[in-house]
Amino acid sequence: MDQRFRLSAIVPQGFTVERTSVCAEQITVWIRCDAHNIACPCCGTLSSRLQSRYWRRAADLPLAGRRVDLRIMVRRFRCDAVLCSRQIFAERFGDNVLAPLARRTARLDHIVHHLGLALGGRPAASFANRLMLPVSNDTLLRVVRRRARTPTDPLLIIGIDDFAWRRNHRYGTIVCDLERRRPVVLLPDREQATAEAWLKGHPSISIVARDRGGGYGEAVAKSLPHAMQVADRWHLMVNASRAFLDAVRKSMRDIRTVIGATTINPELLTCAERLQYEGYIRREETNASILALSASGMPIKRIAKQTGYARQTIRRVVRGERSDMFRPRQSALEPHLSWLDAQWADGCRNSAHLWRRLRSQGFQGSARVVAEWATRRRRAEQVNAGSLQRLPSARNIARLMTTGRDALSKADSIVITAIENRLPSLVQAREIIEGFHQMLRRKTAADLTPWIDKARSTLVASFANGVAKDEPAVRAAISSAWSNGQAEGQITKLKLVKRQMYGRAKLDLLQARLIGAI
Repeated sequence: MDQRFRLSAIVPQGFTVERTSVCAEQITVWIRCDAHNIACPCCGTLSSRLQSRYWRRAADLPLAGRRVDLRIMVRRFRCDAVLCSRQIFAERFGDNVLAPLARRTARLDHIVHHLGLALGGRPAASFANRLMLPVSNDTLLRVVRRRARTPTDPLLIIGIDDFAWRRNHRYGTIVCDLERRRPVVLLPDREQATAEAWLKGHPSISIVARDRGGGYGEAVAKSLPHAMQVADRWHLMVNASRAFLDAVRKSMRDIRTVIGATTINPELLTCAERLQYEGYIRREETNASILALSASGMPIKRIAKQTGYARQTIRRVVRGERSDMFRPRQSALEPHLSWLDAQWADGCRNSAHLWRRLRSQGFQGSARVVAEWATRRRRAEQVNAGSLQRLPSARNIARLMTTGRDALSKADSIVITAIENRLPSLVQAREIIEGFHQMLRRKTAADLTPWIDKARSTLVASFANGVAKDEPAVRAAISSAWSNGQAEGQITKLKLVKRQMYGRAKLDLLQARLIGAI
């Protein structure tokens, strides 16, 4: 086997090296094509009638840390075909070697393309310069756009979801092929008409996985009435947990009564807590006036005009979702309260002295924090009343109620037991939500209809009504193996690519980078 190195090995196949020139940063190679008969690009007739020659330059892959500049001898030939519209043509080298008018060989252009896909414009240009492949950021983006290819495989199972160009302002739509696990197309918005027009052009789709928003569901129902819709299981789990959290928020007044934190003595409040308490009183008066207007039959639009509050705020008050509760401020002294209580019981009542000793233990707060605590303790002893009880937030109560008792502290267990004994409706709502979660995990779609009938009479009736409206898609989510998780993952990747490109993340370039990198 011949192991000798030949100069022809460093140039594309089919060329012969005539001579080379090496300098500090560049290697120049003069090459020519070996073929004698060249086909006319118009009619395909072979010709050997040489007309003229000229030199063409092209960049190639670097060699030994130096740039490579190819000087290619290009020959012009005469076409002998009588009916050919072209009399003189230049020889072609093939798109897989050197495309017409190209300044880079195909193998170098392939590397440039993948650098643009992976890094974008400026980062790829900087990295390419280190690789001895000088190319501008604009050229990189042009190569990515030029070589972009839209998948043409027939689509059977897709996932569709929205993504944010700018949160709360502008959104787009991504469509993914769930079988091949890759994105297919990006749509400029999330309007129902846009999704419907694209879906009509793909009648082969039989299954569509989507979130629980109504726009995509209606678009699929109109454009592909034969397709099965599958609701996203992750969104179903999240919506069920959120429904239980809303039930806890609606029950916060009763929970406060159960815990015994309904009576607030303003004399025990510090200055900062007194301001917080006054704001709480004002919000309570506002809520009472809104409820009174709603009870009199006044519509939400007129209430908003009369009170000056937003319709969404009024709607939450009427539904019982805005129940303001006064909670004493979280103090930086929480980790040190047991030590302070012990010092107070031993007779140390000077707040400045207590603060200095706390500082030696690593406390970072100011002396005013300790002084407010000492003031509250003195007032509590004078009026013969206990300190204010801290009411957990609705989110914490929901978390504690859905956590196993073995994982709770003794104090949390006592609080949750008191809530469960006095509020059986909240316990029933928790059991309903747990039943829905188990139904999704065990894929028991037959239990869905009985679950809806049972849940409609509980605190999570709103969530049950939403499930009933989308029952076929929810049932498919329980029984089907397909879900929209792949689309969520592609959206995460899309956000990364979009942020890499800063302000140049236009739709065509974003789609070229996202789909071309598969």
